[in-house]
Amino acid sequence: MTTCVVVKKGAEVAIAADALVTFGDTRLSRAYERNQKVFPVGDSFIALAGTTAHFPVMRNLLSGMGDECRLGSRDDVFRTFLKVHERLKTEYFINTKEDEDDPYESSQIVCLIANPAGIFGVYSYREVFSFDRFWGIGSGRNYALGAMHAVYDRPELDAGEVARIGVDAGIEFDKSSAGPIEVHTVRLQGADGSTAVAGNAATNNDGAA
Repeated sequence: MTTCVVVKKGAEVAIAADALVTFGDTRLSRAYERNQKVFPVGDSFIALAGTTAHFPVMRNLLSGMGDECRLGSRDDVFRTFLKVHERLKTEYFINTKEDEDDPYESSQIVCLIANPAGIFGVYSYREVFSFDRFWGIGSGRNYALGAMHAVYDRPELDAGEVARIGVDAGIEFDKSSAGPIEVHTVRLQGADGSTAVAGNAATNNDGAA
């Protein structure tokens, strides 16, 4: 699957992901296809986990929503993903069934969001979480969470560096994650009056671009 993380620390938020796509036992690395699991929508960056079919769908859907795509608060994200769910059904033919005892229709989407308002996670029943420190999704998330927990309070590390360490741990131990690591950082709204993107980077786990 993948390792994707979000981190909020100081005046900065960061989102990062590995670059491996798998088809059963077959691995498709960045050497063969430019796999990018993080994409921009307005002033947000979004990372997805799950089937590769989600990526073109969600890039097209969210980018095409215009002003209807509001991701600036937990409630905004929830309302936006209600609209996303309806369009996934009517325009993209999503299979909304996971289990027989599902309480709601499933959107089949698990994603992380980073923007000047903070860091958020969205799960398949439109559950939205607003995180204070960090979080991860994908098959390598437990390794990433442990690594980020271990280094988060180190004062010399900013949000982007903590995020990179998390994904690097996923790459080290999860068979379905591999470099290069893609990291995007954003200034928190109100941190210094700025809401601009602070910086982007993409390097693999041995330091090569």
